[in-house]
Amino acid sequence: MDVTGLTTPALLVDADLFEHNLRAMSEALPGARLRPHVKAHKCTALASRQAAAGHFGFTCATVREVEGMAKAGLGDDLLLANEVLDARRLGDLDARVTVAVDSEQTVEAAAQGGVKEVLIDVNVGLPRCGCAPEDAGRLADLARSKGLGVRGVMGYEGHVVGLPDRALREQLTKESMEKLLAARADVGGDIVSAGGTGTYDINTWATEIQAGSYALMDVAYGHLGLPFRQALSVLATVISVSPGYAVLDCGLKALGMDHGNPTIEGAEVWFVSDEHITFAPGTPVRVGDRFRVTPAHVDPTVAYHERMHLVQGDRVIETWEVDLRGW
Repeated sequence: MDVTGLTTPALLVDADLFEHNLRAMSEALPGARLRPHVKAHKCTALASRQAAAGHFGFTCATVREVEGMAKAGLGDDLLLANEVLDARRLGDLDARVTVAVDSEQTVEAAAQGGVKEVLIDVNVGLPRCGCAPEDAGRLADLARSKGLGVRGVMGYEGHVVGLPDRALREQLTKESMEKLLAARADVGGDIVSAGGTGTYDINTWATEIQAGSYALMDVAYGHLGLPFRQALSVLATVISVSPGYAVLDCGLKALGMDHGNPTIEGAEVWFVSDEHITFAPGTPVRVGDRFRVTPAHVDPTVAYHERMHLVQGDRVIETWEVDLRGW
């Protein structure tokens, strides 16, 4: 099938660039050094490619992702790196499931849900989930008292991963990991889980890195000089042309916009509406012309789409369902 047969907007993955990204990451972080985060792509077919590259443990953000990965036979070692208060759907899965906990309530929920193992989630600077480092040991003792195995700690330096200044990323990652390692001294366990695409080669303190965006990439991470290529784009069609600008059939409901406007090679994006991008093309265009739009943030972009198409040039090689959407 040719991409001209696709209804737009359509999510495209450049097969050659995607394979480059998988290869580059598996060379940098082989095997268990990487725990790919499936929230970035929400696709078990893509996760299977990551497993084929030697990564058999995965990070998930939702119960739905854990269930889908287990159903797809990718449940060797699944980490739900998010607090949940209803873990009942996790205890019966045919998979090894570890859940992040940061409070008495989430420890209790894991125990009541039949989860067998946890990581203590520690706040290392990002004002989101995670207990204070000095409270991690107490929570680990509580978890063990309820029969839970405590595998170690996790802490996400999410306030650091996207900083354009590499020296600052290095400094703040070090400071974040000092907090996490202090907590690990009280908690015990073998795992120190942290990191993301922006710190994959900086964070040498963690035993495993939870990078996800590297596989498809986006404009935001593209500014950091990383060795990964922009494999993901949204195919869109010109539906209107006016003097000085044109309009595509791709808008807020097809693009993650929290990191800013998407980019179009050789053109200037003016603004994005619900179902439209208004842009100034560098050369004359006609109604019916097609463009590949590169999103600023890959994760929410993928979640808007039901499927993605693996392409080489204009040829569609495979179509993958985005089967881990929802909660």
